[in-house]
Amino acid sequence: MSEKLFVGPKVRILRESNDLTQASFAERIGISTSYLNQIENNQRPLTAPVLLSLSHHFNLSINDLASADTSRVIADLKEALEEPLFRDTTPGLQEMKMAASNSPWLTQAFLTLHQAHRRANERLMVLDDALTAQSREGSDRAVLPYEEVRDYFQYHENYIDELDMAAEDLARRHSMLDGNRLAKFQQYLEERHLVRVRYTENAANDQTLRSFDEQSRILSLNGGQDASSLSFLLAHQIAIMEYLDLIDARVAKANLRSAAAEAIARVGLANYFAGALCLPYQRFLTVARETRHDIDRLRHHFGVSQEQVCHRLSSMQRPGARGVPFYFLRVDRAGNVTKRHSATRFQFARFGGACPLWNVHEAFEAPGRYLVQVAEMPDGIRYLCVATSITKLGSGYHAPVRRYAIGMGCELSNASEVVYSDGLNLQSDSSVVEIGVSCRICERNRCHQRAAPPVDRKLIVNPNVRQFVPFELENSDNYR
Repeated sequence: MSEKLFVGPKVRILRESNDLTQASFAERIGISTSYLNQIENNQRPLTAPVLLSLSHHFNLSINDLASADTSRVIADLKEALEEPLFRDTTPGLQEMKMAASNSPWLTQAFLTLHQAHRRANERLMVLDDALTAQSREGSDRAVLPYEEVRDYFQYHENYIDELDMAAEDLARRHSMLDGNRLAKFQQYLEERHLVRVRYTENAANDQTLRSFDEQSRILSLNGGQDASSLSFLLAHQIAIMEYLDLIDARVAKANLRSAAAEAIARVGLANYFAGALCLPYQRFLTVARETRHDIDRLRHHFGVSQEQVCHRLSSMQRPGARGVPFYFLRVDRAGNVTKRHSATRFQFARFGGACPLWNVHEAFEAPGRYLVQVAEMPDGIRYLCVATSITKLGSGYHAPVRRYAIGMGCELSNASEVVYSDGLNLQSDSSVVEIGVSCRICERNRCHQRAAPPVDRKLIVNPNVRQFVPFELENSDNYR
């Protein structure tokens, strides 16, 4: 025991779970009642003799008692206390340590309440969609299956531990960490699952990327795709062939509302496994830190696409080995969100109507460039936002071309770990762009790009004054 072990709450739980009074518990482990009272209140640490006595009488080990590592709890407390509501009352590190150690139940209740607060804010974003749906359909719209599955990944910080660990283990055991992954994945499918891979020359108007015939065990892939896309599709097939039990168990626990949502979730989880197999966690985390999360250096190192890199960066939230929390999204030219994942507090518009001041929309105007922006959301949290455009070519002159913009970002507190912050004055307010989620729920008063009023504010219209926006909001002094 090189460090003092203060685990009073755990000792108290152990005593109460055995229905013992302090006196009887103290007698059993050979200490005084007053000494036990001091231990339970974290006024005294556990000594080696007391630990040995606990181990003898209650079959405990030091790992059992030390497993409640407070470092993650303290990190969660720091994040929760960064809310603007606590701007003037933030406690010091020692106070947070004492709270996590002495009052674990109260601390957890506070964190649970904070999580509920965050989710309530996220649900506000549904108002925009609900109002649009009511005006279009004349009635309330049920949650769509794709929305439900997106929310499922969002609420799990886009990290699925058992699938991530399984993919990394498979890559390690079969030497898939380096080299030509396309050849290795194909060889694995052929040798392990007797699946033959065939690359086809599809017609220009054929949008099929992957097709598996269960009878013949032939996997047909559109050969017009690049190597990174083909590798991903092979990894997806490995997930379906070998890890369907893990995927089904996850789906069963998700309590999704429809068979369609469950089917979409299975595809999403298989895709998650595929991404984790192409970019194994620890190897990717190490290189990401070494390159300071440089998208191009990462994609060249691993032989993957920009989109695959950004998507993977948003999922690096393994307990005990967390990376920088990033958000990731992909939008089309109309502003529709086709992918969104986040390990941050960043709030997305669920479909279209996102803030036009956000640089992800500008990316279409600057093909091949990375746009960098420091943006502030209405809750006061600032983000380093990186955006670029991508083009997905077809297999021929007449094949459709898909164009998207992808965005990635982190909270400004992590910006120094990201290469795209170089040269920026992160302390200056002058270059910060104030953005919002959607005009219908944005509280900002004097935004020159506002397209619609917020749903919960009264309007003031002065017929004698015309500004960029033809109305003002009531109680404007209380809002940005």
